[in-house]
Amino acid sequence: QVQLVESGGGLVQAGDSLRLSCAASGRTFSIDAVGWFRQTPEKERELIATITASGGDTYYADSVKGRFTISRDNAKNTVYLQMNSLKPEDTARYYCAAQRYGAYDTWGQGTQVFVSS
Repeated sequence: QVQLVESGGGLVQAGDSLRLSCAASGRTFSIDAVGWFRQTPEKERELIATITASGGDTYYADSVKGRFTISRDNAKNTVYLQMNSLKPEDTARYYCAAQRYGAYDTWGQGTQVFVSS
């Protein structure tokens, strides 16, 4: 099994930055990729960024492209999401998930981000 724990959320003002962390433990060698998702009560869950196990391939949703950067430190089994130029519409609960065998089958508990205007 794989366990994921997110951290780094908080309350910031528009234009500020935050860095979220996703620490993995367990059978981490089985992870093909890690994705960051976000969700609000009003919107469906949105995939915003992914990174492959090697770190060689990344994906960004248009809503965050140019502002967010996903990276990983394999020695620490941790994936990061650097979020710059935050906007009020970035307010959401952010989750990381591990993709194994073609599906995101393991999720963290999430970390809340509030961006005030």
